[in-house]
Amino acid sequence: MKSLHRPDLYSWSNFNPARNIDFNGIAWIRPDGNILIDPVALSNHDWNHLKSLGGVLWIVLTNSEHVRASKEIADQTYAKIAGPIAEKDTFPIPCDRWLSDGEEFVPGLEVIELNGSKTPGELALLLEETTLITGDLVRARKAGSLTILPDDKLLNREEAVASVRRLAQLSRVEAVLVGDGWPVFRDGGDRLKDLVATL
Repeated sequence: MKSLHRPDLYSWSNFNPARNIDFNGIAWIRPDGNILIDPVALSNHDWNHLKSLGGVLWIVLTNSEHVRASKEIADQTYAKIAGPIAEKDTFPIPCDRWLSDGEEFVPGLEVIELNGSKTPGELALLLEETTLITGDLVRARKAGSLTILPDDKLLNREEAVASVRRLAQLSRVEAVLVGDGWPVFRDGGDRLKDLVATL
């Protein structure tokens, strides 16, 4: 796994040729149990690295389109899975916990519910107020800038834009780690504001 902008954060990726971008998994390494977010399949190297860092306690999924390798990882590690409450009745795999807007999943990790994306109630996660982790709605096709899903993928564009505006109002965001594409490690709040200006 690759070290990110904080010593407790790692990422690993699978390249998607059809979309010409990376799909990313995120690992937050913490004393009370490590958390994976939207994990893609792990290579043998990444498995060994994760084990050396203490394994995994929880897997958090931002939406049903990002189940990815979660079930396989959970089956091998006995990790619990959390998903968005808005998809509770239709989620493709069992979850141990359902997350809703404004709750603190564990200390330092706030849940933000987004509307209008391609799945109901997609989640974004705010880590200690400064690192925003997004699933599908906010992505990055080019390094250094953010974009959103195409209109034809959105359930409701007006609601999606309002959700992005809400993210742009977060006052202390430095980094934006996207599920799809390039991460933004510096001036993430400014990049979110730039995105809003294009919508």
